[in-house]
Amino acid sequence: MTRARSGQPRSAVMTDVARLAGVSHQTVSRVLNDHTKVRPETRERVLEAMRQLDYQPNSAARTLVTKRSNTLGIVTFDSTLFGPASMVYGIEQAARAAGYFVSIASISALGRRAVLDAINRLREQTVEGIVAIVPKDSAAEALDAVPAGISLVGVGIGHTSGVPMVGVDNTAGAATATRHLLSLGHATVHHIAGPAGWPEARERQAGWREALAEAGAPAPEALDGDWSSRSGYEAGRRLAADPSVTAVFCANDHMALGLLRALHEAGRGVPDDVSVVGFDDIPEAPFMIPPLTTVQQDFGEVGRRSMQLLVELATGDRPHGQILLTPTLQVRDSTRDLR
Repeated sequence: MTRARSGQPRSAVMTDVARLAGVSHQTVSRVLNDHTKVRPETRERVLEAMRQLDYQPNSAARTLVTKRSNTLGIVTFDSTLFGPASMVYGIEQAARAAGYFVSIASISALGRRAVLDAINRLREQTVEGIVAIVPKDSAAEALDAVPAGISLVGVGIGHTSGVPMVGVDNTAGAATATRHLLSLGHATVHHIAGPAGWPEARERQAGWREALAEAGAPAPEALDGDWSSRSGYEAGRRLAADPSVTAVFCANDHMALGLLRALHEAGRGVPDDVSVVGFDDIPEAPFMIPPLTTVQQDFGEVGRRSMQLLVELATGDRPHGQILLTPTLQVRDSTRDLR
């Protein structure tokens, strides 16, 4: 920190760093831009001067010179859902590891106008690319209206959009969960589904139906939920009243939690009377009563792969159109073999 003429401290500028390090203004600029043609001892001297002066580079000026902001944008929605929140964290971690800053535009509703407004706000900040976590049809459709010159990656947006995307193979994960229950001797598997208009809910229901059809098992009517524990509880009360129900696959772990409560209140034991499988593997899943068998998603890997794809787009490398990660089944005590 240096002193202005008024006697008040002022922030150090590049010339202050150059003077203290005994180098030219251009050399400081080369160090800031990670130029290869700077001797290691000179680079260290400049970095030490920056530390002593608490020098903070002017990001706006640097962007004007280099035409790069080293900033990536994330569009996400206000949600307490474990999946989207974990994806944001994974993307942030991967961005920092790749040397990028992150700017987040959060929206309160997953609608076309809200998504496009958020993307425009990020463009005003000259971000180099945008990851959009908008896992609802009405929001994902908005991405197709974004100008082609913007580097854009969608997360969890399904397969219908032409936007490059990263996601979990929900269909395969749901089929694996259903096959697991069938392999334990259950005649069929009931399903508490996610809300309409969400690609993840649609894909998980498709995987459930696919596994039942493959086994020649009857497909009961799916019960609608909204991802919340309350909706799982309400659907669970209906299922608990039917003594023929012995296995249930829930589209996420929070609904499975509500189901466990409903079964307990009805005096139906898990897994003795009913086996239950969820999806997501939230941190609380191993501590439910009983510990929940569930389909695990690697949200950190989703973040890393999203970043990798976005950087490929931003730097002009040829990207893959879609990346689907295979989830894994975590077997715990909420399922048991009937045979």
